[in-house]
Amino acid sequence: MKSPKKYLKFLLFKPLQLPFALCVRLIYFFTQQHQKLNRHQFLKVLFLATLVICLLFGQVVSAQTQNASLLVEQGIKDYDAGNLPNAVIHWQEALNQYKNNPASTAVVNENLARVYQQLGQNKEAIESLSAAIRDYGAVGNIEQVGRMQSELAQVYSNLGQPRKAIALLCGQLVDKPKSYQNQPSQEIKCTPESAQQIATKYNDKRGQVAALGILGEAYRLIGSYDQAIQSLDTAQQVSPESKFLVFNSLGNAYKSRGQLRELQADSANKAGIFSKENEFTKKSQEDYNRAYQYFHDSIKFARNEKQPLAEMRGLLNLIQLGSQTNHRKFINDREFNTTIKDALKVLEELPDSATKVYGEIDLAYLQHDAKGTSPFTYCPTGLVLSGDNEALNLLENSVLTSKKLQDNRLISFSNGALGHFWECSPDNEKALKNEKALKYTQAAIIAADSKLSAKDSLYLWEWQAGRILDKQNRQEEAIASYQRAFDTLEDIRQDILTAERDVQFDFRDVVRPLYRTLAQSRLDLLGVGAIADEGRAKELSKVVNTIDALKLAELQNYFGNDCILSGLNPKQVGELLEDNSVAFKNTGFLSSIILDGKTGILLQLPNQATKFKWIEDPNQQGEKIVSSGTLQKKIAEFRTGLVKREEINYDPTIASQLYDWIIRPFAEDIKPEKVKTLVFIQDGFLRSVPMAALYDSQQKKYLVETYAVATTPSLRLTTPKLRDRSTQKALILGLTKEATIDGKTFEQLFAVPDEVNAVQSIFPDHTPLIDDNFLPESFQDKLDKTTYPIVHIASHAQFGIIPEDTFIVTGKNQKLTISQLENSLRNLNSKSDNVELLTLTACETAVGDDRATLGLAGVALQVGVKTAIASLWSVTDQSTSELVKTFYTNYRNTDMSIAEALQKAQIRMIHAKKLPPSEGVNIMYDHPAYWAPMVAIGNWL
Repeated sequence: MKSPKKYLKFLLFKPLQLPFALCVRLIYFFTQQHQKLNRHQFLKVLFLATLVICLLFGQVVSAQTQNASLLVEQGIKDYDAGNLPNAVIHWQEALNQYKNNPASTAVVNENLARVYQQLGQNKEAIESLSAAIRDYGAVGNIEQVGRMQSELAQVYSNLGQPRKAIALLCGQLVDKPKSYQNQPSQEIKCTPESAQQIATKYNDKRGQVAALGILGEAYRLIGSYDQAIQSLDTAQQVSPESKFLVFNSLGNAYKSRGQLRELQADSANKAGIFSKENEFTKKSQEDYNRAYQYFHDSIKFARNEKQPLAEMRGLLNLIQLGSQTNHRKFINDREFNTTIKDALKVLEELPDSATKVYGEIDLAYLQHDAKGTSPFTYCPTGLVLSGDNEALNLLENSVLTSKKLQDNRLISFSNGALGHFWECSPDNEKALKNEKALKYTQAAIIAADSKLSAKDSLYLWEWQAGRILDKQNRQEEAIASYQRAFDTLEDIRQDILTAERDVQFDFRDVVRPLYRTLAQSRLDLLGVGAIADEGRAKELSKVVNTIDALKLAELQNYFGNDCILSGLNPKQVGELLEDNSVAFKNTGFLSSIILDGKTGILLQLPNQATKFKWIEDPNQQGEKIVSSGTLQKKIAEFRTGLVKREEINYDPTIASQLYDWIIRPFAEDIKPEKVKTLVFIQDGFLRSVPMAALYDSQQKKYLVETYAVATTPSLRLTTPKLRDRSTQKALILGLTKEATIDGKTFEQLFAVPDEVNAVQSIFPDHTPLIDDNFLPESFQDKLDKTTYPIVHIASHAQFGIIPEDTFIVTGKNQKLTISQLENSLRNLNSKSDNVELLTLTACETAVGDDRATLGLAGVALQVGVKTAIASLWSVTDQSTSELVKTFYTNYRNTDMSIAEALQKAQIRMIHAKKLPPSEGVNIMYDHPAYWAPMVAIGNWL
């Protein structure tokens, strides 16, 4: 749930010197209002009353200003009566009459913005706040400019755009590479025109607290937890009376950092760095403990200050921390149950507000062992409030409250939550419950879509509607809903996948299932023959676009930034195939998609219709489709057999079976006289194995003996182009010594000297950095001074399940992180200096997690090079230098594509036993374990 505004209540105007009569009138107004409103509401009234003050005081009385003042007062009466749309109408009319009076229009726009926010009209709120900033600047009220920037930042943050919020609050995005997340924070320095600095300059303590509080929340949302904590710590030092708000935010920041460290511990475990795993686990527990303490203190301070809204937020955060299995050690069962009772009691006393609505929803969906992801993406089990329709009553109340508040965002969430409740209800009276579920879900969609008031939740409700329609066997309508959910998510995923680290944790539960559900629904519809032949091509094209979008989203989510998409072609895959028919001549593209229970393969050829087939086993009894689970086990066996090299003479049985499943169904379409290169765009666990080693038992050949083989994460991220490679300069980096990084020992690479010598002999114009000379700073220094189209790295390269654990081992027990590599290669002097080819010959990927292979698949794109040649696993043998030497010799031949250069090198090793002794190729190298792990990624030409 998005948190309601917390810090803006501190943005009060300083007292004004007013005529006595007006002061008496305002004192009477304040007194009357304070008697019937709580303090939070009273502050809103104070804002609106100040509107009257600023508009009446010091102005020349004329018919026009009198009329405008009457309009303002009428707007206040409408607001007080709860008629917000009429308040907007009157204040808009007042604005028209105050056209040339920025002092007046500034205040009207300021208050219009607040009403627009309550109505869920965020676009209009942004326009009004921007106008207020302009007008306050025009009259020289810079202090108020800063306050309005804070309000605007809060709106952007609520809309899932924290980077825009940070730009307003601090003037710049102080975002260290994620590799440095666990290093001590640097001081945050904001620019003079930023909200934070304006408040500091004018000694506006409330403005400072607001700016720092919103800034801390925004930093948390982009995953900069250390900076979030630093900003929030500063806020509580500025204004100790705001502790009940700051403590709550600090609790969230520590909880988020604890989640990250849990993920890092898991990554370290899978990488075999157990000392690092223990370190991250300990730090994670410390963060959760701090989160618990801050939530606890927030509740206490809020009670003392008689702030029920803040108390409710603290209680909800504490409950959510306790509901997750790993964190129950901080909250025992007795305290957990007591906290829930306290929350329900406070909830009854709350005024109608966003906090009340979200509180009702959160408590209704509270689980004993929560997954830590959105409850709207699955049917939750083990609800804490399971008796006497408690959850249902809360959700129905949330719908009523949101209607009273006339807030489309709240209306959307409350109706969507109630619709989900009915969607997940037991199957008795199934038809009736599905109708109720659809009714409330459609209400949620209408509210979310109203002036895009909740676009960040619209995809959830469209997806939910699709699931309900599926249950009603209304498949085409379901697909239409899934498609709208997909389209909405495509619009906003840049913000949620790179900005909000909490949402990144939810990626597998939110984005991936939606994309896969849409793809599978379309494919299932094709399978039952519901679409005529002329429509199949169009439907398959939509499937291709969905799968491609999923793969882009996975990469963007893994790396946590937009660099991976900097070269994204705006055209869809089908258009690219048509426009690049010359470049793609003799090339076939095979895309895999792993769905619920089965896996599909799409074949695309230039100027031809897309073909699709489910992976089937013709020898399987009964159902011929191979389950995804069976395929995954077979792929794991295939990889294990290659990595372990247990047999001198390779047994190709499994490789042959996989060939029959994946390649043979398309044999007629990819005959060698037509297709010379196969480019694989793989999904999930299929990324972890080399397709080149699949074996055609009929022809007695490996796949690479028939086709050049390459891989790319997305055709839209690849620009195939043949370049002049006759004269090129190479930067050669290598490590021959044993090294220890983060407690893990990387063994000595005895074959590196021969590998380096081989590369040096092929590229006479080269610069070597070996062992202690190969350091991150020396690497950067060489790139700053000289252009190197070729960068060859002969050292351990680890790819973890998170980017923080993806690095290259350098000399002196140091590491070159993926962020440092990216910064070095992307920040070259000009585009013409870009590295053409990056070679990594000793890669290691974490076993048992699909995310680790994402790092390898996206490495070329992430660091900004055209092509990467990388190994799927490390082969510590002379075979690597033999393969690399032949590859680079072929690469210098401009008549060969990169994929063909690698193909010829691999075929040479396959035929090792047939080569004369003078060639010097070990006869054991015909085993695919030696030549298969090296793959071409990115541009294959």
